[in-house]
Amino acid sequence: MTRSKMFCSCDAAYQDAPPNTVACPVCMGMPGVLPVINSKAVEHVIRTGLALGCEIAPFTKFDRKNYPYPDLMKGYQISQYDLPIASSGCMTIEVDGMEREVGITRVHLEEDVAKLLHRNDGFGESYSLLDVNRAGVPLMEIVGEPDLRAPEEARAYLTRLHSILQYIGVSTANMEEGSFRCDANISVRPHAQAALGTKVEIKNMNSFASVFGALEYEARRQIEVIEGGGRIVQETRGWIETDAKTVSQRVKEGASDYRYFPEPDLPPLRISPAWVSDIRQSLPELPHRRKTRFVQELGLPPYDAGLLTSTRSTADYFEDALAARADGARSPDFAKSVSNLMLGEMARLLNQSGQRLSDVKISPAQIAELQSMVDDGTLSSSMAKTVFEKMFDTGSSPKDIAASEGLVQISDADALLSAVEDAIAANPDPVRDYLGGRRQAMGFLVGQVMKATRGKANPRMASQLVREKLEDLR
Repeated sequence: MTRSKMFCSCDAAYQDAPPNTVACPVCMGMPGVLPVINSKAVEHVIRTGLALGCEIAPFTKFDRKNYPYPDLMKGYQISQYDLPIASSGCMTIEVDGMEREVGITRVHLEEDVAKLLHRNDGFGESYSLLDVNRAGVPLMEIVGEPDLRAPEEARAYLTRLHSILQYIGVSTANMEEGSFRCDANISVRPHAQAALGTKVEIKNMNSFASVFGALEYEARRQIEVIEGGGRIVQETRGWIETDAKTVSQRVKEGASDYRYFPEPDLPPLRISPAWVSDIRQSLPELPHRRKTRFVQELGLPPYDAGLLTSTRSTADYFEDALAARADGARSPDFAKSVSNLMLGEMARLLNQSGQRLSDVKISPAQIAELQSMVDDGTLSSSMAKTVFEKMFDTGSSPKDIAASEGLVQISDADALLSAVEDAIAANPDPVRDYLGGRRQAMGFLVGQVMKATRGKANPRMASQLVREKLEDLR
C-alpha cells in the first residue's frame, strides 16, 4: 500500500482508473528508461518481516526474472532471487483450538505485472485484452515453509497473515481488489514417507473459501492419480471456481528457467540497523498478542477475543468503547457486555446493511453510554436493543433516543407497587397455584406487570416485588 508504483511515480491506486491510463515509459518497459526504487515499499517489507519474526538482511539486491508472457511487456520482471529483504521467520496458527508455529521462508519485493482480460466474441472466437495499469505496482511476496498439513491449516495461515498485514498497515489486504492473493503449492505422500511428494502450484484463487476448496480437490486428485499407478508432474494448475476443480495450465518452471541475474539498472541496497530499529519500534500490538491480552486481562472467552482482534479497526473500536466508560473501569463484566453488543447486534446490523465498521454512525463512547444505561437499570435489554437500532440508523445518543421514545425502565419500587398489586388481585388462579407450591406460576404474574407497564418495569425489581407480595399472603 504505497502512493506510487515500485519503480516510477505513477499512481499505485489503479483499480478505479480506465484501462491503460495509469502508465508511463518505466512501468511499460520502454527502451532507455531507468527505474528508481520506492523506499516506502522497502520499508513495508521490512515491517512485514519484523512482524513475522524474520531476520532482516543488511545487504540486498534486485534481480531480473526472465520469462515471456503477454502480461509482461518488457519480457522480464524485476524481483529478488538469492538475497531477499527478510527471511527465516515464523507465525502462529490456530486450528480447532490448538496452536502451533509454521515457518516463513522469505519475504521479498518485486513489481506486479499487467492484467489480461479474456473475452469471447459470442461467435466461438476468444481473445484477450491487456490493461497495463497494474504493471509496476509494488508486490510483496511471502513464501512459507512446507509446514501446513491440511486445507484447514492453510485457511488458518491465510486468515492470520491477512490480519497481520492489515494491523501493521502495509496493505488493505482486500482480496476483491487483488491486494491479497494466494498461490498454493500442494503435494501428497504416504504417512510413513519422510520425503515430500512432487508439488503442484494452484493459481486463480480469490477467497479463503477458494483456497480451501482448491486444496481439498487437488489432494484428492493427486491421491487418485498415485493410487491408479500414475505419476504427479510438477506443474501450474488453475482453480475453476464454477466447476470446483483444478485444470493444468503449464509445466512448472524452475529457477534455471527464469535465468535470474542481478538487475543492472538498480544499485544494491544496504539496510541500516538504525532504520530497522525505528521500524520495529513503530509496530503495533499484533493480533495474536492482543487476543491473549483480551483473554487474560479482560476475561473474554478466546472465541470472542479472536473475533474482536481479527481486524485492527474492530479491536481499536472495542478498546475505545471500554476506555469511554464514565468511571474508567475495565471490568470483565462490562467488557463481556460490550463484546456481546458488538459481536451480536452490531454485527447483525452491519451484515444486514452491507456496511463496514468504518461506516458506522455510532461512536465507541455511545456504545459505553448505552451499556452503562443497561447496567444501572435505566434500560432493559429489550429496550437497549430498540435504542441501539435507532442509534445505528441516526447516530443519536442513547439518552436522547430513550427520552424521545419514552424508553426508560421503571426501577422504583413505589412506582411498580400498584402494578404488582393489580396483577395479583386480577389473577387469583396463578396466585393459588403459587401458594400451592407451583413456583413457576410467579412468572405469569411478573409478565402481567410487564404488560401493564408496557415493558418498562425492571424485570428483576418486578420479580422481587411479586414474590414478596405473594409470600405476604401465606
